[in-house]
Amino acid sequence: MPQLSCQDITLGYEGKIVVANLSFTVSAGDYLCVVGENGSGKTTLMQSILRLKAPMSGQVVTGDGLKPEEIGYLPQQTEVQKDFPASVREVVRSGCLNGCGMRPYYNRAQKDMADENMEKLGIRDLAKRCYRELSGGQQQRVLLARALCATRKLLLLDEPVAGLDPKVTKEMYDIIAMLNQSSGITVMMISHDIAAAVKYASHILHIGNQQQLFYGITEQYLQSELGKIYAGWGGAKV
Repeated sequence: MPQLSCQDITLGYEGKIVVANLSFTVSAGDYLCVVGENGSGKTTLMQSILRLKAPMSGQVVTGDGLKPEEIGYLPQQTEVQKDFPASVREVVRSGCLNGCGMRPYYNRAQKDMADENMEKLGIRDLAKRCYRELSGGQQQRVLLARALCATRKLLLLDEPVAGLDPKVTKEMYDIIAMLNQSSGITVMMISHDIAAAVKYASHILHIGNQQQLFYGITEQYLQSELGKIYAGWGGAKV
């Protein structure tokens, strides 16, 4: 059974449709990239998956033991968030809040998990640093570690390399690929970088013109007319 299934969903605001009739599934271990022009409904789709915004029609279903509150999320950062005056350790641990219930503190297992995720992403030595003093790449690692504290199954990433220089961008892509391949975490990522999407992802969802233009494995996308136009690979293997 898929971890996530979007069944004929239509998304929009105030009665205006942004994208209609999306249907796709995400299974354990998949790496799905969602691509499309600005305003095509990519971020709205993630908001619907996170139950932050209800679809106008259709439904989003979780399965394979995944609960909606167990999805890790790395949103696009605002300028206010970049200036957040908390320590790295505090930011990472906040990813455990959904698991605290009525308990107003983190237990030992949650603190250990935060430390493990900081170690995994190479930021353990930054634990006492103030988040707002970090570089953009360091901040993204902190937020990714935070998202990992919320899940061991599915990560939703909204443009995780936006604003990063090419070197740091490659490092982030490599980290995400490592989490997917070595740790077995399912990844669903919004990206404007189609070249990177077809390099790293196992599946592609391309949306535009208020509709689903393509959903399938990356090899099929590269062989499609749409993939040849947008990816520029001429159908060659990556």
